[in-house]
Amino acid sequence: MVKITRNASAGWEGGLKDGRGSVSTGSRVLDNQPYGFASRFEGVPGTNPEELLGAAHAACFTMAMSLILSDAGFTAERMDTDAAVALEQVEGGYAITSIRLTFRARVPGIDEAQFRALAEKGKAGCPISKALAAVPITLDAALV
Repeated sequence: MVKITRNASAGWEGGLKDGRGSVSTGSRVLDNQPYGFASRFEGVPGTNPEELLGAAHAACFTMAMSLILSDAGFTAERMDTDAAVALEQVEGGYAITSIRLTFRARVPGIDEAQFRALAEKGKAGCPISKALAAVPITLDAALV
C-alpha cells in the first residue's frame, strides 16, 4: 500500500485585518505567495484559502476523470474544470457552503448520458471530493 504525504505551509504576521501572510508548497511551486484579509474578502490581488482549495479540487477531479474515461475506453482530447468555492457568513462565523465544479471536455465517441454518468463517478471518487466529505483532521499545537 502506498502512502504519499505532501506538505504546504502558511505564515502570518499581525492582526486579522491589518496582518499579512504567505503560503508555500513543499514543491515550491508556491513560494511565499501573499494572502490576507483583503485578498480573501475584498478582492485585492493575492491568493486565499478558498482559491487554493478550488485549484486542488479542480486538478484532482480532472485527473480522476482522465482515469475514469480511460477505464471506460475513452481518451479526452481536452478537459477543463473550474471549481467555484463559496465562502459565506453563517451563524458562528464563516463556512464553505458549496463547491461548484464546472467541467467541459472534448471526448471522441462518448454519448452525453455516459459522459454525465462518468463525470458523477469522478465527482464522487476524486480524493479531494472524498476529503471534503469528511476526513479526520489531527492537530499538534504548541506555543514557541
